[in-house]
Amino acid sequence: MTHIPGKRLPRRCAALAAATALVATAGLGLAGEATAATPEAAPPARAAGPAAAGPYGDRPHGFAALAGGTTGGAAGRIVTVTDQASLARYASAPEPYVIRVAGSIAVEPFGSDIVVASDKTIVGVGDTGEIVHGELHLNPGTHNVVIRNLTIRDSYVEGDWDGKTTDFDAIQMDGADHVWIDHNRFTNMGDGLLDIRKDSQYVTVSWNRFTHHNKALGIGWTSNVRTQITIDHNWFSGTKQRNPSADNCAYAHLYNNYLSDQVADGDPVWTYGNWSRGHTKMVIENSYYDGVQHPYQADATAELVQRGSILRNTGGRTDEHGTAFDPHAFYDYRPDPAAAVPALVKRFSGPQQRIGTVLRVPGDHPAVRSAVDAVPDGDTARHLTSKKSGDRHIEGDVDFVHGRASAVIERSVIRARPARCSSGTPSCPS
Repeated sequence: MTHIPGKRLPRRCAALAAATALVATAGLGLAGEATAATPEAAPPARAAGPAAAGPYGDRPHGFAALAGGTTGGAAGRIVTVTDQASLARYASAPEPYVIRVAGSIAVEPFGSDIVVASDKTIVGVGDTGEIVHGELHLNPGTHNVVIRNLTIRDSYVEGDWDGKTTDFDAIQMDGADHVWIDHNRFTNMGDGLLDIRKDSQYVTVSWNRFTHHNKALGIGWTSNVRTQITIDHNWFSGTKQRNPSADNCAYAHLYNNYLSDQVADGDPVWTYGNWSRGHTKMVIENSYYDGVQHPYQADATAELVQRGSILRNTGGRTDEHGTAFDPHAFYDYRPDPAAAVPALVKRFSGPQQRIGTVLRVPGDHPAVRSAVDAVPDGDTARHLTSKKSGDRHIEGDVDFVHGRASAVIERSVIRARPARCSSGTPSCPS
């Protein structure tokens, strides 16, 4: 098949933490739904990596968890940025960093790149972190990157719906490995929203929103067949094509994705849902397609296995051929019921207030004081938790005086489990 040539020459080039709660969801069927044909069930799981820990899991799952895993900047300092210069400096640094993006950062010149080097976590603080008019770019050889909880938006060039005059993506990676893209919102960009290109490997794309755009998620731009990618719990809404388009992927595992409100432009070919292209082996499970033309399709040279998905108000191609692969042979996972996907993904995809604002102790920090010290001056209060010796558990809400967290650890409200408290101890609850 024809491969899209690269439009860009190579260039030089938080807290990684979230609450560890599991969120249970109920699956409710809807009138007028049709269940897609389901092949024979897969064999029992063989755990080769961590299973997804609900919508707020703070470690990657799927392919990004394999072959050493993806930790981003967890080994480095935590910094908070509010301007383009600081973001660019820390993102391109040779050292590991967790980079917390607080508020909206407008990138200049319009459409410019922020180069992200290896061993970085870039995470929005709550639902406030935005990158406007700019792209996060991973050059060849970049590895171990986490991008979470950001909105990246608005580098669209008026009148260029097909993105032929610019290459202003939200995120583009060329030949990167071990990348986790999680809980972001991508909208209204100049070309693609997320381009995973040129033999990038060990990638997981989870809990993101792709909205109001022509080309959502493209994978390929290579004649090699190397990319391994997991795509789960994403919401594609108001998009036209590449939801995703996966070209020459060794393994593409799609599950629990929600496609809705597809652009209705009368295009009989290039308005579609998922496309297994070239020599891709694709597995689709328990996804939900509502109002989608060509929900899933495959080239004659590709393979596509589908099981358990729901089709509602759809038409066009639903190709299935070949045996593809068994995702359970690579990692453990537990798909949600397809009927639960719309409500689940609407609620938990995209930036979340609780991500980027909770520091866990230990894990991110060895003690409560080090966690407090890591919170930059001027931040609002954060909730901290710590496990000390044995099963003693300490948690508290940290007070801030003149915006300085590190100066007031003694004044934080610390509560231990009642069984471990002694009468009169200041840290015990009253």
